[in-house]
Amino acid sequence: MTNKLKILFLCTGNSCRSQMAEGWTRHLKGDQIDVYSAGIETHGLNPHAVSVMAEAGVDISGQKSTRVSDYTSQNFDYVITVCSNANETCPFFPGLTSRVHMGFDDPPKMAEAFQSPEEKLDCYRKVRDEIKEYVLSLPESLTR
Repeated sequence: MTNKLKILFLCTGNSCRSQMAEGWTRHLKGDQIDVYSAGIETHGLNPHAVSVMAEAGVDISGQKSTRVSDYTSQNFDYVITVCSNANETCPFFPGLTSRVHMGFDDPPKMAEAFQSPEEKLDCYRKVRDEIKEYVLSLPESLTR
């Protein structure tokens, strides 16, 4: 058995994008990647993110919003920031951790431009699908 890569997805509040990335990675690449997610802060799990992931057959309802400070003593192969704020404020990780930035639009911010619940959810669906495509490229797209 080969060792799994250990990856942490990091965003501002660990409520949406990093949660979706964790869910997709566990669902699609769980045999290759040991995955975690965290935020610079914790904003709780976004119910719209849970909803659109469930539409795609991925249950993230049991995931928890955690702070990156809970993980700074752990060794990760990669910390992947999924928003610019996290990229700019990412703490130092010990060891041979590589940092990668792969930014995605913020679904709650995008949804502010729309009135109908369906249009708002479409913002989440768009980002969900973009994150899925990125996760499908792992681990091959990662380079040290």
